[in-house]
Parts: sequence; structure tokens; C-alpha cells
Amino acid sequence: MDDLLQISRLTKQFGGLVAVSDVSFSVREGEILSIIGPNGAGKSTLFKLASSFLRPTAGEVRFRGERISGLAPHVVARRGVVRTFQETTIFKGMTVRENVIIAHQLRANASLLGYYFASSVARRDEAEFGRSADEILAFLGLDGIRNDPAVTLPHGHLRALGIAIGLATNPTVLLLDEPFAGMNHDETMRAVEIVLGVRRRGVTVLLVEHDMPAVMQISDRIVVLNFGEKIAEGTPAEIQQNQKVIEAYLGVEDESIGI
Repeated sequence: MDDLLQISRLTKQFGGLVAVSDVSFSVREGEILSIIGPNGAGKSTLFKLASSFLRPTAGEVRFRGERISGLAPHVVARRGVVRTFQETTIFKGMTVRENVIIAHQLRANASLLGYYFASSVARRDEAEFGRSADEILAFLGLDGIRNDPAVTLPHGHLRALGIAIGLATNPTVLLLDEPFAGMNHDETMRAVEIVLGVRRRGVTVLLVEHDMPAVMQISDRIVVLNFGEKIAEGTPAEIQQNQKVIEAYLGVEDESIGI
């Protein structure tokens, strides 16, 4: 597999605090790569750097060989590197389907003026976005609730809707922010299947997650951070046996890293 996203010597400082320090790794096309680490390890900061929501103090992010760090997030998203958010990005007063249709606007051909006057291009956009939204919802098993108000959805369905919104942008790389957080076992297993399905659609996945059993089950490779530094990288089996990782998780192997 070819490297699709390259993280090169990324550093991020906030005043005197170094949140991420000289971190490098690559995300290969077609894989699921997870970033893990104890609380305060720098995972969220690295995630924001990778998706261009933060500018690095040093280092760079490249997508298909071209530098994207420092570009506006919407420009990076148009190029194919898309970050999902948690429930704050969902319009809970709208239906499930309406939320996914709105997320297609990144792919719009019509101008705002065209939408206002219902131009032929705008009408074509709206028809295509509706078809695409229905296909995505069916793929994720949400077609049965597509007309339900988002405010009525249980936690697991809200997270699945967040992934649907990400897919609506037609990403090449989808960055998932704790997709299994707050779920019970059955919800987590369903979410794992959804993420595996996203990969089967040809989308490369980079995720930050605390649920170690899910991470060990789903990941092709794992990057481990501690105090802002990368301390390990490898397959789930390699990570579970890595002494630095075990020490970072206070030695509680069975509970923390799935041993």
C-alpha cells in the first residue's frame, strides 16, 4: 500500500507547553490506523494538526505528496481529508436525511445565488445530493430512520449519523474522533462494523479512540503517544507486547490495551 497521508516531525507548542513533539508516521492507502495514548498524551492535538484545524509549530502534513498543513480546513476537506466531529455538528432540529443532504454542500456545483433562485444547476445538485444521502443511509443501516428528527436518536445512531455526514463529503481519508465513545458493547460492535464498511468503500481511516478492545479489533496499525511523543507504532499484536506502551498505561495490561 502507498503512503497517502504523511505526518512529518510535527510539533505543536502552546506557550511553554509542548503538546506534540516531533511526531512522524504515515497513513497507508486503504488501511485503518488508530492513534492511542493515555489522557493528556497529545492525541487530540495531533488529530487537529492532521486535519489542518491547528497550524503546527514545526513539521508538516502532506496528502498525496502535497503539503496541506496551514491550509484552511475546508480546503483540506475539498481535497479529500475530512474530519468528523461529535454531536455538536448535527442539526438536531432536522431529520437524519436532511443532515446528510446538507453535508453534501462541499460538493456543490451551484453558487449561493443559484440556490436562491433555484437554477438548473442547483436543482441537479439537490437531486444528486438526495440520491447520495439515501445511498449512504442505506449503507449504514440508517435508512429506516432517515425521516426521524436527529434530536430523537439514541447515542449510537447519532455517532453513525456523524459518519454519514463525513461520507457525504466524498472523503479519501476520513478522520474519526472517538467513534466508540460512550457506547455499550452492542453499540460498539455495530460501530466497528460501520467503520470496517467505510474502509470497504475505499476510504482510508485515521481514528483517535480510547476503547482499546475496539481499537485492537479494528486497526491495521496503531500509533501510541505519551506526553506528546510517539513511543510506539505497529500492528495490534506488536503494540500489546510493547513494554513502553505497557508502562505508559501504568502496567494494567488487561484493562488498558486489551491483553
